[in-house]
Amino acid sequence: MNRFATIFRKEFTDTIRDRRTLFVMIVFPLLLVPALMIIVTNMQMSSMKKAEEKTLRVALVARGNAAGLVAGLTGRPDIRVVEGIPADSMEAMIARDSIDAGVVVAADFDAHVADMKSGTIRLFYKSSDDFDMVKRRLSDIIAVYEKTIVTGRFARLRIDAGIVTPLSIEEHDVASMKERIGKTVGGMLPYLFVIFCFMGSMYPAIDLAAGEKERGTMETLLTAPVTRFQILLGKFAVVVVTGLLSAVVSIVGIFLAVRQASTIPPAVFNAVMAILDVQSVLLVLSLLVPLTVFFAAFLLSVSIFAKSYKEAQSMISPLMIVIILPVLIGLFPGVALDSVTALIPVLNVSLATKEIIAGTIKPGLLVEVYASLFVLAGASLFGCARWFGREETIFRGV
Repeated sequence: MNRFATIFRKEFTDTIRDRRTLFVMIVFPLLLVPALMIIVTNMQMSSMKKAEEKTLRVALVARGNAAGLVAGLTGRPDIRVVEGIPADSMEAMIARDSIDAGVVVAADFDAHVADMKSGTIRLFYKSSDDFDMVKRRLSDIIAVYEKTIVTGRFARLRIDAGIVTPLSIEEHDVASMKERIGKTVGGMLPYLFVIFCFMGSMYPAIDLAAGEKERGTMETLLTAPVTRFQILLGKFAVVVVTGLLSAVVSIVGIFLAVRQASTIPPAVFNAVMAILDVQSVLLVLSLLVPLTVFFAAFLLSVSIFAKSYKEAQSMISPLMIVIILPVLIGLFPGVALDSVTALIPVLNVSLATKEIIAGTIKPGLLVEVYASLFVLAGASLFGCARWFGREETIFRGV
């Protein structure tokens, strides 16, 4: 045990001296993540506000019809109506950003409406611009105009408007604010946790194996009066600790970002803070422990096989996509934690984290997730130990 502790202290000291590892493990999640979250949130809110307040340039072809709609458009200070543009030119002008939208009223619109029929209005817009705000703003104006027509028809026929609304629906959402936000936010948090676990483990794993080869210190370490398994266990423990530390620091970074965000409504803020309670955070971290063990064993195996630091980095970096993919699948609608998904590595952590944060995790499924993760962690550690015991692996390229 003392030999293992000595190796651990030696490897951990060497690891924290590496600036790249410190940046990925501490600086990036603690400082850059909150800064990025705040900047992105503020930019999005600012962009949405600008889109809502922007004066829209709307081409209008009414042909003397829909007087109420024309009045509704021309009477608004946030809309500048442009007339005289042919209907067949609107698409091209919107694509060139000459106008923001186009409204074309059918020539027989008033006649159809007078006969209690449907009048046609064509709306041209570009959905990719400004959060689809152009369509929403114009649709609101058209909806108000449509309501006046419907009200007029009921008055003309002397019919109570309530005849078309036979149902009075009273909605009662039993989901708490924490659960609703947890299902939404909980999908993104596992993405950050898993990525930081992987990144926090990656650089120490590369340095402690391939880096040792490159520096020529691997042979010296192997001549020490310790077993190979003790050497591996010391390196392995350092990689696990750095991965978990990176995840913990990312949680602290997210907490700081939420605390600094001034645009969050009080109710939402209280719900988010309830999500980041001690019990939920500890449960999530307990899921990350076996996952980090798997990452550490796998990364060390690849790093031991590599001839140099650069080769190990080139072999491990593309694996980031393989890690991200299951987390992204967990964001898809309809993908939920069940007896099957609880057995899929990384995906089970993503789905279980979402359920834990929302407060809806089922104990049976949580036990299944733990069991699958610990089996995976044990198998990966056993495979890494066998791999480290092979002479042709350790001295490959030496």
